[in-house]
Amino acid sequence: MTSDITVFVNPTAGRGRGAKAAPVVTEALRDAGYEVTTVQGRDAATALAGAREAVAAGTGALISVGGDGMAALALQSVAGTEVPVGIVAVGTGNDFARATGLPVRDPDAAAEVVVGALESGSTRAIDLGKAGDTYFGTVLASGFDSRVNDRGNRMSWPPGRFRYDAAMVAELASFRPIPYRMRLDDGPETEIEATLVAVGNGPSYGGGMRICHEARMDDGLFDITVVGRCSRRTLLRVFPRVYKGTHLTHPAVTVHRAARVSLSAANVTGYADGEPLGPLPLTAECVPGAARVLVR
Repeated sequence: MTSDITVFVNPTAGRGRGAKAAPVVTEALRDAGYEVTTVQGRDAATALAGAREAVAAGTGALISVGGDGMAALALQSVAGTEVPVGIVAVGTGNDFARATGLPVRDPDAAAEVVVGALESGSTRAIDLGKAGDTYFGTVLASGFDSRVNDRGNRMSWPPGRFRYDAAMVAELASFRPIPYRMRLDDGPETEIEATLVAVGNGPSYGGGMRICHEARMDDGLFDITVVGRCSRRTLLRVFPRVYKGTHLTHPAVTVHRAARVSLSAANVTGYADGEPLGPLPLTAECVPGAARVLVR
């Protein structure tokens, strides 16, 4: 592995935690003898272009410093290559770091993991989801949860995870079950009414909501959680259980496992790793071993 390492940073992540974490990581890498280049951008598109350029130029590793959005861009950049990705999770949600057992909001510990993994060559191969040209590491959301995301993105207050909760309460006022058409692998297309359909390469989204609680990142399959037709009262009663994954035992919830899923529904946006993919219909496939992550 080359000694040239790229630190890929979002300085605004976690209300400035990214800017504070980047020097910690850079100093740890340089102290270990690595040459460090920093990449950031004015926006997601320019940041992604810079990261892809670094990967194409042969960087030894791409170290993401930020939240799940930055991790998602890093995964886009390394997918299908031999360049490993390191995760310094200092954002709001940090679901990818949780799923891979990496430190959360602890830059010193994360930098120690990155340096130790680079020196020992310790990596873990993980699957990625892919929808169109976009790879994702955790969950593709559609339905009630994606409409909550739409609303939350338009809100400026409250901060952090509480914004999602506030958006959910507001979205409940106009809540109606959604007619979907869904196809799993090469099976028949089925029509269902559902509150949401979540396609999990990893178990959680939204800062620890374990919507696809049993999803694994190395089994070549998605866990597809379908929350069926239910009342507002039922949804409010089941919602708190999502943080422990115990919602999966509720009669309104079913889980399917498949390597490919196609979803169609009117007026529904798909979100992957918390970022908008675009309106349904969408087809997602699980790509085995698409990325390598630096681990303990």
